[in-house]
Amino acid sequence: MPPKINPLKLNPLQAKTLVLFQELARHTDTSTRMEDGEILLTTLPHPHGNHFHVGAKVVMSKDATGLSNPAVWVALERKGLIRATFPAVVRLTADGVAYETGMTDSVLHGSDH
Repeated sequence: MPPKINPLKLNPLQAKTLVLFQELARHTDTSTRMEDGEILLTTLPHPHGNHFHVGAKVVMSKDATGLSNPAVWVALERKGLIRATFPAVVRLTADGVAYETGMTDSVLHGSDH
């Protein structure tokens, strides 16, 4: 049976931010896998214009406001999905890596350049 979508009832901003953290965790140029299974995000993106790139994906800046919102980080940490020190350090927990938000396709888009 597939995992339940958004079982912790993340709000849209929290879910979008987690999707971005998950995508950053998939790439070795933006993350490092730790011995304890968590993934340290080593680089957070900086928008240019109305979007930014994560690997081959494009993210609209409007979908990434949670990256600079301390309340979003606190909520994701309280729910056990990340361990963080805003705004510098994010470690995605195993639960955070596996969490299904149901929003991936609406946040991550294919790149045309």
